[in-house]
Amino acid sequence: MEWREEGVVLGVRRHGETSVIAELMTRSRGRHLGLVRGGRSKAMRPVLQPGNSVMAHWRARLDEHMGAFALEPVASRAGGLMESTVGLHGVQLAASHLRLLAERDPHPRLYDGLIVLIENLNADRLTAGELMLRFELAVLEELGFGLDLARCAASGTKEDLVYVSPKSGRAVSREPGEPYHDKLLALPAFLTDTDRAADGETLRTGFTLTRYFLSRHVYEPRGLDEPHSRTSFISAACASG
Repeated sequence: MEWREEGVVLGVRRHGETSVIAELMTRSRGRHLGLVRGGRSKAMRPVLQPGNSVMAHWRARLDEHMGAFALEPVASRAGGLMESTVGLHGVQLAASHLRLLAERDPHPRLYDGLIVLIENLNADRLTAGELMLRFELAVLEELGFGLDLARCAASGTKEDLVYVSPKSGRAVSREPGEPYHDKLLALPAFLTDTDRAADGETLRTGFTLTRYFLSRHVYEPRGLDEPHSRTSFISAACASG
């Protein structure tokens, strides 16, 4: 069994004296592990950094085996990502989110979103923050817990959507939601209005929204803690000034 496809390095762990087990995200084969012989060499260590893209040639005797990777560099981003707090914690957080997915399940939408995200982590902190927030919404959707922010759950209107129901994950407009505002989650305007720009405050509101649903549907049922990289990324992306 073998295949060849481009992938993004999510992480590595040591295996024996000279090898590593690499974790890649690929478009058609999902999150995939494989042994890289000689992965701890001086030549391979710069290649096997989180955020880099590689061309992977995977081989195994049987499809269910972990198999081995032969990797060639395609795009080196890790050096630039490590130069900023947003970039460093952003690539770690993206990897943590992708580890919530079952291994080898294809998620092409998330792969495409990952490429856009990591190529913009150092562009602008607010842009990076918004892309990460939308990436979290996409992860929730791929896991089966997507939010419906298109129209009000009570009236059906697409206007003045300012709340989200914590029970249904559906948007609620201002008027029908006002009597229950203390029980509803805030919905930042930039998520439903492309003419509205995100700022530090509205980004924090958005991350509070995704935190609720990640905790309720993913972290708590699996006995997981929110990754430290998420707190660090949000602090850096939403910082004032």
